Amino acid sequence: MLIVAYDFANDKKRTKFAKFLKKYGYRIQYSVFMIRNSKRVLQNLLKEIELKYQKTFTGLDSILIFSICESCDKKVLRYGYAKNEDVDVFFLE
Repeated sequence: MLIVAYDFANDKKRTKFAKFLKKYGYRIQYSVFMIRNSKRVLQNLLKEIELKYQKTFTGLDSILIFSICESCDKKVLRYGYAKNEDVDVFFLE
């Protein structure tokens, strides 16, 4: 799992980056996304950041990517809505 946290001074750039991240995962906080990762997903994220975002950074912009292993993911404490994120739901007809 990857946790991507970001902050951009420019609203337009911040919105564009959030839309980009939605292709790979889902928002868990306003500027934080959780992404189920693979090597390919990580490579795509890094390449996109390097090509589109890094060259436009100001001194106020930042992106943090945390890689969390499966055993560490099981140690994450979740409360409220986040508590239901890992619950599989299925329907029977």
